[in-house]
Amino acid sequence: MGAQLRVYKRRIQAVTATKKITKAMEMIAASRIVKAQRKVAASKPYATELTRAVTAVATGSNAKHPLTTEVDAPTRAAVLLVTSDRGLAGGYSSNAIKAAERLRERLASEGKEVDTYIVGRKGVAYYGFRERKVEDSWTGFTDNPAYSDAKSIAAPLIEAIQKETAEGGVDELHIVFTEFVSMMTQNAVGDRMLPLSLDEVAEESTRKGEILPLFDFEPSAEDVLDALLPRYVESRIYNALLQAAASEHAARRRAMKSATDNAGDLIKSLSRLANAARQAEITQEISEIVGGASALADATAGSDK
Repeated sequence: MGAQLRVYKRRIQAVTATKKITKAMEMIAASRIVKAQRKVAASKPYATELTRAVTAVATGSNAKHPLTTEVDAPTRAAVLLVTSDRGLAGGYSSNAIKAAERLRERLASEGKEVDTYIVGRKGVAYYGFRERKVEDSWTGFTDNPAYSDAKSIAAPLIEAIQKETAEGGVDELHIVFTEFVSMMTQNAVGDRMLPLSLDEVAEESTRKGEILPLFDFEPSAEDVLDALLPRYVESRIYNALLQAAASEHAARRRAMKSATDNAGDLIKSLSRLANAARQAEITQEISEIVGGASALADATAGSDK
């Protein structure tokens, strides 16, 4: 019985130490969510106005540009997948990977070849384990991305969209990331970045009651779109990275809270088992004392005779 009690006590100590770690990670993730949310909110006005500017240039001219012009028969697409660098975040990365796989299957069914770009060690490990080709990857900043990270990611994607498909270029750019809805809800989504759907933007502006201004373009609409193209792609990627970071922290906080609660339940269960083992040990000791006393009394009575 004593050995069993020691085993329970060691397990309680181990689970208690784990509970302290998960609780600390939960609190850290909760504090980082607020900062990530603020960054997401701060990035939206710039991205919104930039999209309106691109839409105004495209609708106010007849310029053909990769930013706004649909290819008649697209044959190649690039998909940027945003995952996390670290684990302990529940199904955060796996949900994004599943969304990317569904998008890849849909594009393949439309007869398009897919070039994959990945952000985060989890996505890199997933594709590396399956020996699937990845055009480029970036790691080390998913929980706290900077605009410079978005610029480094956007550079090869912009280069690919500006090339002809025969030279290794692509006709479409897609991004798969986890959209932050609330502390409890994060959805893995796949959006097309380029070409920009002007009908959808115009419809949204009409729904909000906005009127796009009229512009004169100098030196030309094509040059303006050339200047706006990298800014637009960078802002879209940066906003996606920020939303993904907020979603990662929220998923990690939820996972660590669940782990902390489970550790508490396990400690209670082990404490009950330890108490039962201790009571059994005490009962056995009392039985042994009573048995010994009884045997001693019988031996004393026999010697008196």
